[in-house]
Amino acid sequence: MIKKLLCITALAVTNSFAFAAQDFAECRQFFANGEIPAIDHKQELSTRALCFSNFAVLHSGKSHTPLYVAEKLNRDSVIAAKDNERTNRFFADARLPQKERAELGDYKDSGYDRGHMAPAGDMDTAEGMAQSFSLANIVPQAPQNNRKAWASIEKATRKYVTRASGDVYVITGPVFDSNVETIGSNKVWVPKYLFKLVYDKSANKAWAHWIENADAAKIGKPISYAELVQRTGMDFIPALIN
Repeated sequence: MIKKLLCITALAVTNSFAFAAQDFAECRQFFANGEIPAIDHKQELSTRALCFSNFAVLHSGKSHTPLYVAEKLNRDSVIAAKDNERTNRFFADARLPQKERAELGDYKDSGYDRGHMAPAGDMDTAEGMAQSFSLANIVPQAPQNNRKAWASIEKATRKYVTRASGDVYVITGPVFDSNVETIGSNKVWVPKYLFKLVYDKSANKAWAHWIENADAAKIGKPISYAELVQRTGMDFIPALIN
């Protein structure tokens, strides 16, 4: 199974590195050391780099989902986010061409939640909160997974950040298998797995949560950065030695 996932995951994040780096010029602060994840570009998947106030998204026009979402958190931002009112106003991102983006109708009666990659609970400003409901930041997620196991992972990440001595970089994304399920008229890809990479720069340590996108999925022991790279074929933090 892992070998199959490696193949399709590498396929799902392919694009010109230069294109992504150039387009992330206005939001490189969300990446550790300002370095964009190293990605093998074996096949074009209509990727676009999108900058938001509190996070950055590499979006695929083929999957109609983010391929990864990057954030920079710290104790102050997490504490400030606690008082930020959730808006729940999902919207299709008009910066994306219509043929590349997901629409609200794709998720209606699909049986899947609209699952945040950069969580609304991380947003410490009203603008960031509103932007987090862009469908460019969303994947189809099993409802109980989204509301229970995944929500626990998000909360655990914020709890860790409040104890960290400096900035913590978080990269979250979907992993697709070779028999990808789709929803809606735009055929939005449904992930087989989800991951959340946490990198505490000041402590020079990283780990990743990895969970199946299923209602019955349980939270397992975090995997190492090296294991995440092996499973996904993506070097998210090129300078990291772990």
